[in-house]
Amino acid sequence: MTTRRDFTFTLMCSAAGMALAPLAGCATTQRMTSMTAIDCHAHVFLHSLPMPDPRRAPAGYDATPAAYLGLLDAHGMSHGVLVQPSFLGLDNSYLVSVLRAHPRRLRGIAVVAPGVSVQELDALQGAGVVGIRLNLVGLPAPDFASPGWPELLEQVRLRDWQVEVHQIAQELKPVLAPLLAAGVKVVVDHFGRPSAMLGVNDPGFRYLLSLGQTRRVWVKLSGAYRNGPGGRGEETALAAMPLLLREFGAERLIWGSDWPHTLFEKTAHYDTEFRLMESWLPDLAQRQVVLHDTPARLFRF
Repeated sequence: MTTRRDFTFTLMCSAAGMALAPLAGCATTQRMTSMTAIDCHAHVFLHSLPMPDPRRAPAGYDATPAAYLGLLDAHGMSHGVLVQPSFLGLDNSYLVSVLRAHPRRLRGIAVVAPGVSVQELDALQGAGVVGIRLNLVGLPAPDFASPGWPELLEQVRLRDWQVEVHQIAQELKPVLAPLLAAGVKVVVDHFGRPSAMLGVNDPGFRYLLSLGQTRRVWVKLSGAYRNGPGGRGEETALAAMPLLLREFGAERLIWGSDWPHTLFEKTAHYDTEFRLMESWLPDLAQRQVVLHDTPARLFRF
């Protein structure tokens, strides 16, 4: 169990000005502690892997587990959650291989289709997968009553997994309402993707806020740059924080780096995202809950 002293040491390391290299002793100390903080959203892949979904497929670089773990160490983060990238489609084999290589530090969120077998879900769970992702940006909401979906959602519920939803705010309700009716836990990516023009006044974001009372929805503080150009997304994130804390509480918020920031590789960096998190959560007690207590339970570390 992580002590307050362990977590304070992490904050001291990060506040002292780490970028890509830790202060002497920080990374080593973090590897020795059982858990300090959890990055809840990152991707790993090789550019040589088949990419059946080209919508957001990067080209020409690898996002390796070694590079990611190095960034965790440099920022005092002891654990991480890997999310299957949309561009790798339903082939979770690389994700599974990485999870099996780092079972103590990493958990995973897979992408599967309705009709997936119980045996395949068992194999994913055995590798460290704790949920499935629906990346629906630019796509219609699934018909959750169609063949295969009720069975899949029941498996998610029985396993106490989560469904992670990536969708723009105005399209959240047709996705979230059926998922909640199915009794599953729901995690909403990237602040719920409010409109760049409307920000926190986006009706879809206001709907998301109304779900805090269900206690079965978590919001991921991540990828603010995806919610508007020229710093607008970051401004929206800052405005959203008091509303999210009021409606959800710190115990239903988690943070993710969104590394390697696909489509935003030239403008977004792990260090920048880490420092934004510190500005969003200046209260150290709340930061402890968001970075450690909540994700440790949610992702079953």
